[in-house]
Amino acid sequence: MEFRKFLIGVTTAALMGGAAIAADTAVKTGATIYDTAGGTVGIVDSVTGDLAVVSTGTNKVSLPISSFGVGDKGPVIAMTKAQLDAAASGAKADQQKQTQAALTPGATVYGSNGGILGTVDSVDSQFVTLAIGEQKAKVPLNAVGKGEKGPMVAMNAEDVKAAVKTSTEQSAQTAPSTGSSQN
Repeated sequence: MEFRKFLIGVTTAALMGGAAIAADTAVKTGATIYDTAGGTVGIVDSVTGDLAVVSTGTNKVSLPISSFGVGDKGPVIAMTKAQLDAAASGAKADQQKQTQAALTPGATVYGSNGGILGTVDSVDSQFVTLAIGEQKAKVPLNAVGKGEKGPMVAMNAEDVKAAVKTSTEQSAQTAPSTGSSQN
């Protein structure tokens, strides 16, 4: 799971550089978004409430609708595609650092439904090992994101526990016999 959706706060008045600001900026799903010089920034993936998710092709970024202005071609923001991608990449790196800092032994990790998934057993350069009851599950670090309550995995607790149980049962069935045989 990649977390490529970030809220980039921009202040319209400071960033619009003189572009017209209007209440109805035609920020709708499918609309092309431009920078103030007329360059293409991306396409609006969705609009929910006061936020528009803009896909640059590299990142999906949530922007307040108030940060859009009206240009000759359509909706305008005061960032180029490269600037928006750089801001999203920086936000993603910051978020990953914060999430990894929270992954200390004993820390609680949540599932996507908000339920407790397990606790951190250990962390290495690629994986976090979670203690889920009596079971252990290795989860790639990039699959752990920042949730409302703390670190979270984009699966609900019940599904992860079922996957751990299935994996444990399959491992037990394919494990080599420990008995010795003489030829």
